[in-house]
Amino acid sequence: MNARGPARCVVVGAGPGGVLLTYLLGRAGIEVTLLEARADFERDFRGDSLHPYTLELLATLGLAEDLLRLPHHRARHFRFHTRAGTVVTADYGRIASRYNYVALMPQSRFLEFMAGRIAELDHARVLTRSKATGLLTGPAERVSGVRCGESELPADVVVATDGRHSRMRRLAGLPAESLGATGDLLWFRLPRRPGDPPEADVDLYFGRDHYVALLGGVDDWQVGFTLPKGGYAAARDAGVTPIRNFVAEHVTWLADRVDLLTGFAQTTLLSVEISRVARWWRPGLLLLGDAAHVISPVGGNGILMAVQDAVAAANRLIPPLRAGAVGDEVLAAVQSDREPAIRRVQAQQVRTERRTARARDTGRPLLPPTPLLKALTALPGMRARAARRNAYGPHPPRLDLALLGS
Repeated sequence: MNARGPARCVVVGAGPGGVLLTYLLGRAGIEVTLLEARADFERDFRGDSLHPYTLELLATLGLAEDLLRLPHHRARHFRFHTRAGTVVTADYGRIASRYNYVALMPQSRFLEFMAGRIAELDHARVLTRSKATGLLTGPAERVSGVRCGESELPADVVVATDGRHSRMRRLAGLPAESLGATGDLLWFRLPRRPGDPPEADVDLYFGRDHYVALLGGVDDWQVGFTLPKGGYAAARDAGVTPIRNFVAEHVTWLADRVDLLTGFAQTTLLSVEISRVARWWRPGLLLLGDAAHVISPVGGNGILMAVQDAVAAANRLIPPLRAGAVGDEVLAAVQSDREPAIRRVQAQQVRTERRTARARDTGRPLLPPTPLLKALTALPGMRARAARRNAYGPHPPRLDLALLGS
């Protein structure tokens, strides 16, 4: 494993933030190794959304056009469907960008694409089947690398991008605080057919006690059925018939195939979580993405936040890595750069969760009255502003291209 000598940086976890940071560091000439515990990048029912910010970033790196040759679905609207009518809450087509849509692409395809680009770099490598099982420490308990089974990989800095259940975070003694989530999502797939509504992109279909989230794909639809937090066991005991009935009633054009959902073995439970680590670092170690802050599926911007973390980290890490030493102040600066945006996104998600919980507790519909929503979204520029907020997030970082030498 150490044939090329110690890495300047080890990134643990090949999620969106991990692959992007590895690419940026490698392109800047930093020796970097990305460790992925699995043999491949196949993931199901993780975030599939590539927002305009991400596509524009990839375009500046010369990667967007090749990526977008892969099969994907271009979502241009976000809609709420209720018995009283349909409300378009965000219109990405009104964004002043070449990429005025959200590209819905299986995350595995994006990760495979980025891993292929990393393989083309002289200073970066991806090691699959490489599970980081421990942290190496030196004087004053400073992290100095990772342990993979019987091997050790020294590094000037370790970046943990290993997800919401981060082993590196746990080993580092950096606990995450739950901010409160009140629901879960049960995901399954149904096939796309030629007669399906061409305008369906990222849609929510509301009933009184549940709603269905629909994500368009090239060959199928991802369908998310909401459950109250901890409600999985009761739903499993009830079987899939109530879910099929709800989908057939509220997403009527899927009624002709909902019987293809025959059992819970076809579903995946996404436990909704909103949490954040108080300090994203300790000497020699930095947490990014879900390892530092878990974003709920609301808004579909978990990938966006991880990508922006990677950009902010690259801006801060490249100069000291070139100099051979990454001080605590550098790691603290990454958190300082990104935490205001994360707090703002999570605060909005917590408000949404609490509003939904209150509605369930009081027997009210989960959605505000449709006439009010229609009036608000009809105001000039409201749909465009909502799309921009979701497309870029708060305080989007700008990559310092000069650091890449190109």
